Amino acid sequence: MSTQENTDIHRITLDDREFVLVGTAHISRDSVDTVKAVIQDEHPDTVCVELDEQRHRALRNPRHWESLNLVQVLRQGQAPFLLANLTLASFQKRMGLQTGVKPGAELAVAAETADELGLDIQLVDREIRTTLLRAWRKAGFWKKMSLFSTLLASLFDTQELNEEELTKLRQTDTLTVMLDEMSEVLPTVKTILVDERDTFMAHHIRHSPGNKVVAIFGAAHMPGILKKLGQEITAEEIEELSLIPQKTTLSKLLPWLIPAVVVGLFVYGFMVGNTEQLASAAVAWVLANGVLSALGALIALGHPLTILAAFIAAPITSLNPTIGAGFVTGIVQAFMAPPKVKDLENVSEDIAGIRGWWRNRLTRVLLVFFFSSLGSAIGTFVAFGWLKDLF
Repeated sequence: MSTQENTDIHRITLDDREFVLVGTAHISRDSVDTVKAVIQDEHPDTVCVELDEQRHRALRNPRHWESLNLVQVLRQGQAPFLLANLTLASFQKRMGLQTGVKPGAELAVAAETADELGLDIQLVDREIRTTLLRAWRKAGFWKKMSLFSTLLASLFDTQELNEEELTKLRQTDTLTVMLDEMSEVLPTVKTILVDERDTFMAHHIRHSPGNKVVAIFGAAHMPGILKKLGQEITAEEIEELSLIPQKTTLSKLLPWLIPAVVVGLFVYGFMVGNTEQLASAAVAWVLANGVLSALGALIALGHPLTILAAFIAAPITSLNPTIGAGFVTGIVQAFMAPPKVKDLENVSEDIAGIRGWWRNRLTRVLLVFFFSSLGSAIGTFVAFGWLKDLF
């Protein structure tokens, strides 16, 4: 393997095939111009892009939100994934506003330029849902909480970048800063978000058709892909990296364990025959779950009927692991204050600011789902503590 490189572009000869690797910043005008120029000048057989099918469709069709079936998203349990995806997009969007470039613009330009020149386009990144679920399920409880708090903090981050920081940001991947911070506390998550994808993309770049291949991806992946490209990566390794880990036995049992203990305490109280104690326990359960879930819906500025639904549903859904309070409140909110056409059109812009999350009816449904679910979860543990003291 031989290489020739500069700051952004690495040229590699491997098995008599030429690979031109272009590292980009996802919110840099320079990267957009570089990508277009390289593809036009090199005129390769194939252009590989750091995208999966879903992200590719989203970049090609900025109005894709208009076809979103929010009720179906809630019913299929996809709301947490959509919320996490939007949070990451929000981080990049805010950075993009400071550099004047739409996030992922250079990836869109790569696909468009290749299409205009009639070149083969290969989407070489792993499906984003697989990446996020692998990160979530391979992390322990406290690491999950750290990951969650990092994502939540990024939502409220309003830091303005100075010129030096903007210059640095243009020279790297916009998520690198976040990943660097997370890697020390959450090395498993960093491995999944970056290292695994390096392996996945290197394999697909290596096995893409043609004698000359141009590959476009975030600069954060350049070291890993350079290292992996010359290695023999087996199909079994790629298949393993594409699997979503099964839930652990504890995570499967825990949602059933707490309701089982609570129901057992109520049955015990009934058999003992202390009706006053039993009534106090019932009130404690309803108030702790109902009030905190309703408070969550209120924080999300849910419709009054949504707040009422949270109060009624949370004590019941807390005893039924197959349905959550957020599912009920999200459905009610979606029906009582359905997203309008302008909400669907403007969601990409609204998520750039914290107020926009509450102003946009689509994202407000997700906030209702999240905060009412969080309130119900906290309420369950509070009520559980009260019940132990009562019996």
